[in-house]
Amino acid sequence: MAKSKVLVVGGTGYIGRRIVKASLEQGHPTYVLQRAEIGLDIEKLHLLLSFKKQGARLIQGSFSDQQSLVEAVKKVDVVICTMSGVHFKSHSILMQLKLVDAIKEAGNVKWDLGILKSGSKI
Repeated sequence: MAKSKVLVVGGTGYIGRRIVKASLEQGHPTYVLQRAEIGLDIEKLHLLLSFKKQGARLIQGSFSDQQSLVEAVKKVDVVICTMSGVHFKSHSILMQLKLVDAIKEAGNVKWDLGILKSGSKI
């Protein structure tokens, strides 16, 4: 059985780095969204390079460039977003709606929100 191609958004964060590692360990072709806004954050750059050495593919994308998000999503079967919602100044939660729009536009990622019904435990 073929492994799912996984895109991790927020791959350098606390949860994201663990998701990337687990995905790679399970043999999934793993893509990590690399934002141009990362700038000179040396720790995150080193982490991204270590992912690349482990076999992850880095994809350039930005929440300020919707088409780049769509192109990133078109390369995968699964999208996992681990962006933190606690950075109120960056409006991270609202930015994630752009990712949802990109998933819809790309049209290749199948999703089921049935698990989010009232009373469901995740």
